[in-house]
Amino acid sequence: MTMIEVGPPEPEDIFTDNHRWGDLDDWNATALRLHERDGIHHIERSGFEPFWAVIDHEAVLDIERQPELFTNEPEPVLTTLASRAARGVDIKTLIHMDAPQHPKYRNLTADWFRPASIKRMDERLTELSEEAVSKLETFGGVCDFATDIALPYPLQVILKILGLPEDDFPRMMTLTQQLFGGEDPDLQREPPSIEVIQQILMDFYAYFTELTADRRANPTDDLATLIANGQIDGETMPDLETMGYYVIIATAGHDTTSSAMAGGLHALIDHPDQLAKLQADPGLMNNAVEEMLRWTAPVRHFMRTARADTEICGQEIREGDSLYLSYKAANLDPKVFDDPLTFDIERQNASSQVSFGYGVHFCLGAQLARMELRSLFGHVVPRLGSIELADAPATMKTTFVGGHKRLPIRYKLT
Repeated sequence: MTMIEVGPPEPEDIFTDNHRWGDLDDWNATALRLHERDGIHHIERSGFEPFWAVIDHEAVLDIERQPELFTNEPEPVLTTLASRAARGVDIKTLIHMDAPQHPKYRNLTADWFRPASIKRMDERLTELSEEAVSKLETFGGVCDFATDIALPYPLQVILKILGLPEDDFPRMMTLTQQLFGGEDPDLQREPPSIEVIQQILMDFYAYFTELTADRRANPTDDLATLIANGQIDGETMPDLETMGYYVIIATAGHDTTSSAMAGGLHALIDHPDQLAKLQADPGLMNNAVEEMLRWTAPVRHFMRTARADTEICGQEIREGDSLYLSYKAANLDPKVFDDPLTFDIERQNASSQVSFGYGVHFCLGAQLARMELRSLFGHVVPRLGSIELADAPATMKTTFVGGHKRLPIRYKLT
């Protein structure tokens, strides 16, 4: 039998190989080595259209500042050639849209997520944070923080805003995990296929079609009613765009925040000096949350397409070229963040993280996510007498959105 030697993975594989995300320490170290070489890298991998991976922090911002030159269409997320060829009908969300369509759809719900509006969630966030502490008391010193605390918390927040009944929370949690975790062997519904993804989307479609009919017949004051009855240019939104709105709110508002919560706690466990600082000075919480967001970057990338010849980081970019904006790598740019592989809750420029994107596509729920993180950690951190890993944690092997799928902890509360 002939043995075939398999060499070490290429550094650039961190953008296309979902398994590389199973070891975040290695991913981060690899990204830092790529920074030493250049801020942009041309990627050619079997199964993918060639693209440019942009990891330079300032270059990512420059691209985000020019939505007419760098568009979300036709592909806002890295996809394989096989996925494109076999794709059925797509649900169209905000991340798929450019002007003039995008601002019209975004403005439909923008007021709901402004700081003055989400202030009304303070009481609910306090309730959920107190419930999280109560759960930790009930668990008796051992739990999986990712699944027991971080996963349900933001789901309850966003579905409360949408106005969905609590009985539907488990269904939404499962669908969200299957949609974003489809590449991960532990989270996928079946061995991954285009048909499975389409079925997950159809399950969302069926659920929200029923919800839309109900909210049109029986409007309330929730966000689901606004979406169901929303109009663009004086016309009711098309079905696919209506479904897309529900899906992006329900999923992006849940999975990303839960990843930041679990990843943030893991960072505090791995850096006990930082946990001690935060316990000694709660006034550091706002900056600590920014550092958690820099550290975790739950939305790992978005794609853009160049609409004219241009230049990025001294590299010629041709019209039609695809650009992979690596938010995770940009948050590790050593030209911007000193000692980027160190978790530092006192980092002076932690808020320069780009985990929420930038420009016209800046995350609608950014302030809500920050509020959730501040509330949860503001309640949990003061109660931690001790905390450590109870077993090996695990992160999602997903290229688009992800974070911890397991974070077993052992702790004592004061």
